[in-house]
Amino acid sequence: MAPTPSPAPAFDLDAAWTVHPQVAVRPERFGALLYHFGTRRLSFLTDRALADVVTSLSAHPSARAALGATGVDTLNVDGPAARMTTALGVLAGTGMIVERSLP
Repeated sequence: MAPTPSPAPAFDLDAAWTVHPQVAVRPERFGALLYHFGTRRLSFLTDRALADVVTSLSAHPSARAALGATGVDTLNVDGPAARMTTALGVLAGTGMIVERSLP
């Protein structure tokens, strides 16, 4: 019997995040491609709004602010914010985005 994977930790929307320094982001019509040169992992972002959030993370004091700046209502827990928070959590879990310290 295979072990049950542990659930991913909750993504902290109020933390400051950025794209990992070893990750290249290539905009595409469907969203974006992310390639991590360290792990050689490739991620497809098939949502243009999510691609906008990811590329703007370093310009905002928190992921919540980046979501808000791209027009995502973070107060609606069942809407696009929930899907994007899950996606950001996956990107954080795979090292595509990393938490950063604020100056």
